[in-house]
Amino acid sequence: MNVFLTIVHIFGLVTIGFSGLMSTCLLTSEVVQDGATDAFLFGTLITLAFGVLMFFPTLRTPKKVSRQTGFLMVATTWSVIPVFCTLPLMMYMPELSFIDAYFETVSGLTTTGATILSGLDQLPMSINLWRHELNWIAGMGIIIFAVAILPILGIGGMQLYIAESPGTVKESDLPPRIAQTAKALWMVYAGITMACIIALRLAGMDWFDAICHAFSAMSLGGFSTHDNSIGYFNSLPIELVLTVFQLLAAINFATHFVAFRKKSFSSYIDDREARAFLILMLGSSLVTATVLWHAGTYPDFYTALRHASFNLITIATDCGYASQDFNQWPIFVPMWMLFLCCISASSGSTGGGIRMIRTIVLVKQARLELFKFIHPYAVKSMKIGDTVVNNNIVNSVTGFIFLYFISIVILVFMLLLSGMDFISAFSAIIACFNNAGPGLNQVGPASNYASLTDFQTGVCMFAMLLGRVQIFSIVILFVPEFWRK
Repeated sequence: MNVFLTIVHIFGLVTIGFSGLMSTCLLTSEVVQDGATDAFLFGTLITLAFGVLMFFPTLRTPKKVSRQTGFLMVATTWSVIPVFCTLPLMMYMPELSFIDAYFETVSGLTTTGATILSGLDQLPMSINLWRHELNWIAGMGIIIFAVAILPILGIGGMQLYIAESPGTVKESDLPPRIAQTAKALWMVYAGITMACIIALRLAGMDWFDAICHAFSAMSLGGFSTHDNSIGYFNSLPIELVLTVFQLLAAINFATHFVAFRKKSFSSYIDDREARAFLILMLGSSLVTATVLWHAGTYPDFYTALRHASFNLITIATDCGYASQDFNQWPIFVPMWMLFLCCISASSGSTGGGIRMIRTIVLVKQARLELFKFIHPYAVKSMKIGDTVVNNNIVNSVTGFIFLYFISIVILVFMLLLSGMDFISAFSAIIACFNNAGPGLNQVGPASNYASLTDFQTGVCMFAMLLGRVQIFSIVILFVPEFWRK
């Protein structure tokens, strides 16, 4: 009983927080008179009422949080909060079904960026702001999940945060307490977001577009205020600004914190995960630009490089903007982009997927196994830099990778069973599971997810949630031993 009351209490507090977030859009709607004031007023009041009814009656509940409570809390928060977030959308657009509204808010809160809405250019300013606020606050939530929620779950917390970044960030470089660490990383996140807003305004966006796109770029959420996404602006300066800030958002925020505190770029040079990520982005951009130029997709190499690099980086970082319909490119390029979205983002960033550090661990483990095959009696430990990687970390990474791929296979087959073609099904699951947004064919960048059936929409939503909480927090709920005392 105490487990249930504890979850209700914490969830009530989170719900109250979201009512406060919703009230900022209420104020925006009232100021600009965009016609969505009533939708946000009723949405705010309903959300606040539920939050108060859950939070205050459970104030005296013991606050001791077990691992079981922690897992349930994570699953509940990520799956139920979107229900309240649908309220403004459904009240303003009564023709919108609940499952479509839920898809939109799940996509926002998991920073996936896939959308079922069209006519974004004509939406009220407050509705578009709400979508982008969901992206931005979720980006913060991902950082807190890494440093504050994981300790409750008993799967590492800051220890995992550091362990999954061996040789990258030292524990002594970060504030000693979880709350202080979370606050420090939030301040870095907010500060870089502000810099992004100013840079986008100087690059040519108006203030509203600059705020919205900075929110979705820093969270790697990928929502836009326009149906044509970044292609609407057709601006090289805007694409360059967004490229830089997407790359920053895909790097460990602890690395940013250490760089700011030391006032030195040496932290980025020392970050092996960031180095591998940036080298992969640079090399992939050059290769895909060459492919597009050679195929005659663009008349010259520099035009091909502009479009290849922006669209590749936005998909690889799991953001999901689009400036071109890459569904029409030679198939190698979009498939390579989707592959990159599985592995590229750093641990401790707002990106999704396997994460670059796990990729590095797997590559080094494969090399180590080959070495042992050649030298069966040699004793050699895996190292990343000067740091010896514990076998427990290797085992954890191996288990994660297995669950990652088996989950994708099952979900792809579910979409195939529903009648979707293979390329659409495969790309939709890859894009949703890695929180990258657009896929190919039926869910390509020139269209959206509106054409999916309710069943297909539900499968994609589950993929988003599973990928966002890094699989374990959801899968463990289906393990019988979890429910035994």
